Amino acid sequence: MAICSIGRLYQLIRKALDDELEKSGLSRTGFFLLTTLALTSTGRARLSTLGRFLMLHPTSVKLTVDQLEADGLVSRSRHPRDRRATLVLVTPSGRDLAGRVNLALESPDGPLGEFAGLYRPLFESLQPMRLAAGDLEV
Repeated sequence: MAICSIGRLYQLIRKALDDELEKSGLSRTGFFLLTTLALTSTGRARLSTLGRFLMLHPTSVKLTVDQLEADGLVSRSRHPRDRRATLVLVTPSGRDLAGRVNLALESPDGPLGEFAGLYRPLFESLQPMRLAAGDLEV
């Protein structure tokens, strides 16, 4: 029952997210990448770190960053101490767009407004299972 409930909830959230993202012209992967960067303390991360966080193949991360960079939502730079690494930095417009989408999703009259107040308990109940399965701690 729990697996079916999680699957159904995923479908409902994915539909609401896709409908909202269509309005902003963002892909789901682009939104997750922008939101991940916006939640870091510095607003930047290595390409490889983004791949691990988002559970994406390096090529998918690179292609998504290419698209977001072309739209002015992220920028790239060399890592200051590791010549092999590339850093991705969310731009102010990227941070703003991710914030607007998140606010629209969570607003009382938004597509996920009925979930207000339930996000923290949901996160806290799912985190032990994710960690037991080897997921990253956030």
